Amino acid sequence: MSKQELEVIGQEADGACCQGLASAPLAEDRAVELAKVFKALGDPVRLRLLSMIASRDGGEVCVCELTPAFELSQPTISHHLKLLRQAGLIDCERRGTWVYYWVLPGVLDRLGAFLTTPESAGVTW
Repeated sequence: MSKQELEVIGQEADGACCQGLASAPLAEDRAVELAKVFKALGDPVRLRLLSMIASRDGGEVCVCELTPAFELSQPTISHHLKLLRQAGLIDCERRGTWVYYWVLPGVLDRLGAFLTTPESAGVTW
């Protein structure tokens, strides 16, 4: 497991999920926290990487399977994965020479709940 301590986003100290964007004005510290997550997701490569990891059968994927999907160098892919880890979206574990990645439990659900308003629950892109 990664030795880096990651803060669980979208969750209060008592374990309750945060209120949605439309339910109350966002506090400054919460806005700073969420901006890091959205900044990480604001890059098409990172968004694709997250999607590839999240949609993987078994819940995890080896970096060796991610790199060929892009016309980018391995260090560049590793940098993008590092930013996703720092944003608290994914975690990883080294196994031999390879690193395996997975989406942290509940992260995508909490982000979705934060962005969903009662009126838009059934709206799709």
